[in-house]
Amino acid sequence: MTQELVAPTTPLPIAAEVERACAGLPDADPRRVGAAADLAEAARQAASLVVTDPAYSTVAARLLARSIAEETGPVTFAESVAAAYAEGLLNERTAAFVAGSAAGLNALVDHDADDRFTYFGLRTVYDRYLLRHPETRRVLERPQHFLLRVACGLADSVSEAAELYGLMSRLAYLPSSPTLFNSGAARPQLSSCFLLDSPRDELEAIYERYGQVARLSKYAGGIGISWSRVRSRGSLIRGTNGLANGIVPWLRTLDASVAAVNQGGRRKGAACVYLEPWHADVEEFLELRDNTGEDARRTHNLNLANWVPDEFMRRVEADEVWSLFDPKEVPELVDLWGEEFDAAYRAAEAEGRFVRQLPARRLYGAMMRTLAQTGNGWMTFKDAANRACNQTAEPGNVVHLSNLCTEILEVTSDGETAVCNLGSINLAAHVTGDGVDWAALRATARTAVRFLDRTIDRGFYPTPEAAEANRRWRPVGLGVMGLADVFFRLRLPFDSPEALALSTRIAEEIALAAYGESATLAAAYGPHPSYDRTRAARGVLHPDHWPDAAPVHADEWDALRDWIGQVGLRNSLLVAIAPTATIASIAGCFECIEPQVSNVFKRETLSGEFLQINTYLVADLKERGLWTPRVRDAIKRADGSVQGVEELPDDLRALYRTAWELPQKALIDLAAARTPYIDQSQSLNLFMASPTIGKLSSMYAYAWRSGLKTTYYLRSRPATRIAQTTVTSAETAEAVFCSLENPETCEACQ
Repeated sequence: MTQELVAPTTPLPIAAEVERACAGLPDADPRRVGAAADLAEAARQAASLVVTDPAYSTVAARLLARSIAEETGPVTFAESVAAAYAEGLLNERTAAFVAGSAAGLNALVDHDADDRFTYFGLRTVYDRYLLRHPETRRVLERPQHFLLRVACGLADSVSEAAELYGLMSRLAYLPSSPTLFNSGAARPQLSSCFLLDSPRDELEAIYERYGQVARLSKYAGGIGISWSRVRSRGSLIRGTNGLANGIVPWLRTLDASVAAVNQGGRRKGAACVYLEPWHADVEEFLELRDNTGEDARRTHNLNLANWVPDEFMRRVEADEVWSLFDPKEVPELVDLWGEEFDAAYRAAEAEGRFVRQLPARRLYGAMMRTLAQTGNGWMTFKDAANRACNQTAEPGNVVHLSNLCTEILEVTSDGETAVCNLGSINLAAHVTGDGVDWAALRATARTAVRFLDRTIDRGFYPTPEAAEANRRWRPVGLGVMGLADVFFRLRLPFDSPEALALSTRIAEEIALAAYGESATLAAAYGPHPSYDRTRAARGVLHPDHWPDAAPVHADEWDALRDWIGQVGLRNSLLVAIAPTATIASIAGCFECIEPQVSNVFKRETLSGEFLQINTYLVADLKERGLWTPRVRDAIKRADGSVQGVEELPDDLRALYRTAWELPQKALIDLAAARTPYIDQSQSLNLFMASPTIGKLSSMYAYAWRSGLKTTYYLRSRPATRIAQTTVTSAETAEAVFCSLENPETCEACQ
C-alpha cells in the first residue's frame, strides 16, 4: 500500500516517466509513445495506441495518475478534505468526521489502487468527479481521496469508511453518479431518480408540476412524469365555450422549462413523460420526438414512454378495436390496473364514452414507428409493473410510471414524489478462475444495501414531497454491471443456456443478500414506516409471484420469509438494474446487463476521442497467435465485428458477437429469467440495425408475453427504412399480424 503521508516522488523527465509507466507490461513499448511536453500529453499519446494493444490503456492511466498527483501536490486525504471544506465544497459533518479521524483515514488510502483504472475510467474521474478549486479549477483531491471522501460522506466510523472505500477502491461496487458527485458535499443530493404522478387536470396543478420538475432538474435529478390525467384536445372546458388544446402544448412548455434550467452549463436534468395509450392525444404524443416533421413540433429535452395495460396488448394480438378516451370522462382509469382496469375500460367503452376508435394494431404500429425512428417511445407495461410491486398491496397504492431510465417502479400520488438511490455491483470483480465467487458477491451486496439505506437519511431533497415519500418507503435500487465481462471470462456465449442459468443465479444471490441485509437493518432500526402496507408484511416476497421459478436456494428463501415476518424490512424495494454508462466506464467493465455493442468502440472525454478494444478478444487472439495487423485492421474495417474475419475460429466468432449480431430473443429471455429476483425493474435496451414494423411488433409482443415490466431504448443504426413506412397500409398491418402469430420463428427474435 502506498504510504499516504509520503509526498509523490520527485518528477522524472517525461521519457523516464513513460518508461516507468510501461514497467511490467511486456506488450507496451515506451518508444511508441512520442515526445510530449507534459505527463497529461504523454497520457493522451499512450491512449491513442490502445487499439493496437490494450496494455497502453494502463500506461496512459499511470501517466495520468502521476499528472494528477503533480497537480494536487503532496496532500494527505485529511488535508484535501480540509481544503475543500474551506472553499465551501463539503459539509460540516463530513469535514468534522475526517478531521477527528485523520490518522486512521489517511492510513486507509492506497494510491497504488489507481493501477486498477483504465485510462478512460481515470479520465472520467478526473474530468467529472474530482473536487476542484472554485477559482483556479485545479483539482483538490487525488482519485483515491475522491473514493474515500464519498465513503466518509456516508460513514459513521473509520471501520465503516474502510468497508465502503475498500469495495470502491477495488472497483467492485460503485454508487450512482449523484452519490459520487455529492457525498459529503455542501448540498448532498444523492438520489438518482424522481417520479412524479400526473398533474390533476387543473391549471394550478399543472403549473405546480412545472415548478417541481424545474427544482428537480436544477439538482441533477433524472425525472419520470406521467401526463395521463390531463384532458385531451377538444375537451370542453367547464363554464366556457372553449375547447382544450390537449396535452401537446403543455408538454412543449415542459420541454422548454427543462431546457431553461439546463442551459448555460453541464446538463443537470432530464425527463421522460409517460402516457397511457387510451388517452385521446396518444398519436400526437408519439409525434413529439418525430425527426421527420417540423422542428417546432418536437420536444428536445423530453423522452417519451408508453405506459401500456395488458388489455391493449391483448387487443393488438386479437386484431381488435381500441378506444381512445378523454381523461376528464374516465378519470378512474389512471388509478386502476389488472382486472379492475379491464372492467372499467370495457364499461366506459360499452357506454360510448370514447372520443374515437381505431384498430389496436394501427396504434401499436405507430408506437413501433416512433421507436424505430427515434429509439424513443419506450414500451413499459402497467399491469406487470403493479402486479408484483411490494408497494401495491393496498388499494390506492398504484405505480403510475417508471423513471427516466425505466428501472424504477414505485407508487406515486398527487402529493407523493417517488425517489430512489442507486448503486451497482461490478460482476467482473467477483469472478475467479473457478467461476463466480458467490460469498464475495453476497458480501458486496450486503455492504451496498447498508450504505444505500444510509443515503436516504444523508441526502438533500429538492422538494418536500420527495423527502417525505423517500423516508416513508425507504426504497433503494441495487444493480449490476459487467455481466458481459463474466460471460467472456467464463467462455459463455450470451445466448447459451449456461449464460441464462448463470445470469439468473447471480440475480437470485444478490436478491437473497439484499433482502437479508434489509431485514438485519429492520431488526436494528425498525422496519420502514410503510411496512404494514406492503406485500412483504403479508408474507409475500417478490419471487413468490413466479410460481414456475426454480430458485437455487429455495430453503433459504423459506427461512428468509419467516425471519422477515418477525422483523420486517428496512426498505420497501431493493433491486433495480440501471444503465451504469458512466460508472461502468470508471470500473472498466461493460455496461449493466448488456452485450458489447462493438469489439472496437470510441470513447469520448473532455480531452478528445479515443478508440478502445475488447480486451478479452485481444487476449484470446494473442493466445492463438492471431493478434496480427491484418486481423486488427479487418476488425476495425468491420466496425468492430469479428464475424467476417476468416482467420478466427467459430468458437471466438460465437463468443464475441456484438449486440447487433445476437438474437434479441436471448436478451429478452435473460431479462425475463432474472425478473423474479428484481423487485423493481431493469433498463433493457434492445438492438436492431434495420428495424421494420413487423420485426419490432414481434419483438415487443414477445417481451410483453415474457412478463417484462419495462424496456428502454431501441438501439438502431442510421438510415433505417422505417421513416418511409406507412403504418396504416394493409401490407404493414399484415406484417404485424404475421409476426405476432409466429413469434418463435420471427426473424426479429431468432
